[in-house]
Amino acid sequence: IAKEVAKLLEMKAQLGGDEGKHKFVLKTPKGTRDYSPKQMAIRERVFNTIIACFKRHGAEAIDTPVFELKETLTGKYGEDSKLIYDLKDQGGELLSLRYDLTVPFARYLAMNKITNIKRYHIAKVYRRDNPAMTRGRYREFYQCDFDIAGQFDPMIPDAECLKIVHEILSDLQLGDFLIKVNDRRLLDGMFAACGVPDSKFRTICSSVDKLDKMPWEEVRSEMVGEKGLSPEAADRIGEYVQLHGGLDLIEQLLQDPKLSQNKLAKEGLGDMKLLFEYLTLFGITGKISFDLSLARGLDYYTGVIFEAVLLQQENEHVEEAVSVGSVAGGGRYDGLVGMFDPKGRKVPCVGVSIGIERIFSILEQRVEASEEKIRTTETQVLVASAQKKLLEERLKLIAELWDAGIKAEVLYKKNPKLLNQLQYCEDTGIPLVAIVGEQELKDGVIKLRVVASREEVNVRRESLVEEIRMRTSQ
Repeated sequence: IAKEVAKLLEMKAQLGGDEGKHKFVLKTPKGTRDYSPKQMAIRERVFNTIIACFKRHGAEAIDTPVFELKETLTGKYGEDSKLIYDLKDQGGELLSLRYDLTVPFARYLAMNKITNIKRYHIAKVYRRDNPAMTRGRYREFYQCDFDIAGQFDPMIPDAECLKIVHEILSDLQLGDFLIKVNDRRLLDGMFAACGVPDSKFRTICSSVDKLDKMPWEEVRSEMVGEKGLSPEAADRIGEYVQLHGGLDLIEQLLQDPKLSQNKLAKEGLGDMKLLFEYLTLFGITGKISFDLSLARGLDYYTGVIFEAVLLQQENEHVEEAVSVGSVAGGGRYDGLVGMFDPKGRKVPCVGVSIGIERIFSILEQRVEASEEKIRTTETQVLVASAQKKLLEERLKLIAELWDAGIKAEVLYKKNPKLLNQLQYCEDTGIPLVAIVGEQELKDGVIKLRVVASREEVNVRRESLVEEIRMRTSQ
């Protein structure tokens, strides 16, 4: 029977009866999205703000391939490694899609023997996550990274990274935000002082990292129940991880009998104090909180870690602002480049990643709510005609404008009605119309109309470009 069925199917294929009827599923793959022109306009605005900030701080741009050798990515992300997208073996190298921009950066430094660079990189990364797209979480998304690599005096580059986060979040006007800061060494020192065995540091760390989403009771029961930590150690950790403050808290912890005995914790606190002194000079400590519950799950952090969250006033009566999610994060990772270098040469690095998708979501919702008109083109002028049979003149004029670098459009009709041409400008937000008419051609002028105010002026053809530039530069 199977043979007969196969034969029939083959005959059917040759007849090709069903070609046109195949039903396509029209959707983007899970965890991805398209961007409409309106969304792209918002996105470009955000990127321009961020890039301007990176350039203001003297960063260079690099780019790396979208896939890396699988072994490059393996073992760099701790518990998150299961989210790496492995590509199918094509009979050559085993490849995976990049998970972030930091590991490729470390590979790039080691491969090119670079010991000193300040770079930014904006590109898509891939995670085989179960995404919550409403909250701006995807399987394919942009990251905007800024990193400083090189051997420098402590905490100066770290402070600049925090200043950059502060500048970008202020420039984007997303509302109130808070940048939480901690140190990996302080966490490890604190775990040791609280009696956590070395082998459990990382897994306890990832539990602590959940404190922004879960109450301490639940985190504690995960540590004790699932991860086998002693209840006493968990309670000792609880005393620390619920603390947050500024310089005063750092001073207080430097006096803490348990922590001051621990070399790592002491180093972390010393650097934290220095960092806060620099942040005071930059004038941004008002938005910074030293927070002992901040852990950041990634394995490669070695020193300062930070995360920026947006705050939302729930209502007038509540003093406490609530976090609506992280929009930037980063920290110091001094060992990552050494993992790639054959001689194990270390290149200290500190960097920050801006959570661009979350920011898009917020700005898009805001635009929807405000019904603000967003222009999706930058056209400065529409070349129009008042009478019939002037297509040639319109095309001649628009070519002049294009060649002069003016952004111009023309309707693709031989004899469009003037009303339709003006309506097009209204709909798309084009500010000016250059009208070609028989009389104007005789007089060597062009009628320039301002769409918003409807005022019209005759401009000599040779000064039209200057006039358009002047009127659209404001």
